[in-house]
Amino acid sequence: MRHAGETEDSLVLTAAAMFGRDGYATTSLDEVAKAAGVSRGAVYHHFGTKSALFRYALIHQERRLAERFVAASSVRVGWDAVRAGCAVVLDAYLDPGLRRILLIDGPAVLGWREVRSIEDGYVGELLRRGLQRATEEEDVEARLSVLRGALAEAGLLLARDEDALPALTREIELLISTYERNPAPA
Repeated sequence: MRHAGETEDSLVLTAAAMFGRDGYATTSLDEVAKAAGVSRGAVYHHFGTKSALFRYALIHQERRLAERFVAASSVRVGWDAVRAGCAVVLDAYLDPGLRRILLIDGPAVLGWREVRSIEDGYVGELLRRGLQRATEEEDVEARLSVLRGALAEAGLLLARDEDALPALTREIELLISTYERNPAPA
């Protein structure tokens, strides 16, 4: 017999895979339950709604991305840490499932504000801290917003053309280099 935490973890992992592969609209809770080896009632017991389960799947993907970000950027300092983290994000967006959950279905299902709030707890916060350390400034919100927007748009372009990665990497590097050469006004 599974413990509640094991059932929840299994459901979230299964849902993340299915939402990423098939999309939110075409993934049914019955299919998720069956693939996870539990009853539909178990899904409702642990998550209540399809959108709540999707939210946890999005958090799972965001957490995985944040772990990769930390692993790549923590061995670097200053602007090189920001560059390494951004490279991880771009590389992660090559995964169609992750891209679908974080960039396409996430805002459509949960709303832009909710997705941003979740992101703020993971990669958004890592980017914020990286920019603060690199610039030695507390208020980096405008630059953070532009950088996040550039990364998200790059991810959407990768959905149409994965061969665009080298050009997108250059453009993100150009943006970071511009920030590096031009300290934020006091």
